Amino acid sequence: MRYHFYGWQQADVPAVNELYGGIGNPRELYDALMGIWCPETCAPRMRDAWSRENRTLGQCSVTAFLAQDIFGGRVYGIRRPDGNYHCYNVVGDCVFDLTSEQFGEEVLCYQDNPEQFREVHFAKEEKRLRYEYLKTALLRRNPHAITDHQG
Repeated sequence: MRYHFYGWQQADVPAVNELYGGIGNPRELYDALMGIWCPETCAPRMRDAWSRENRTLGQCSVTAFLAQDIFGGRVYGIRRPDGNYHCYNVVGDCVFDLTSEQFGEEVLCYQDNPEQFREVHFAKEEKRLRYEYLKTALLRRNPHAITDHQG
């Protein structure tokens, strides 16, 4: 597969959570999510613009926190003109943004951005539910996943 998400070239950090067996690096997570991202996992304010051609639209925070579950590290946010944050992952020296393609040719700055916390993001019930949907769909889709998970 040809990748276009930010940081794909060095996205070789290993999984630290065995719950998601078969997902060995962020590229493999991206491959799996390409078949899962959908209008139900998209931010409600962006659903009208979501399409199969732009699957990553409105998926950033739920995807970044799921990636954090699998690979560890931290989630950071790039402040957007509308006041919202676009989330991405940093694990050690590796910076990757599985949903950067939604911005087309726009160049985002991945330096000196504030850390984002799931407690803040998931205070919005709809966002927590979208994350749970994405997580459950990934576990169901992955034949190597441990299926007797809690939560």
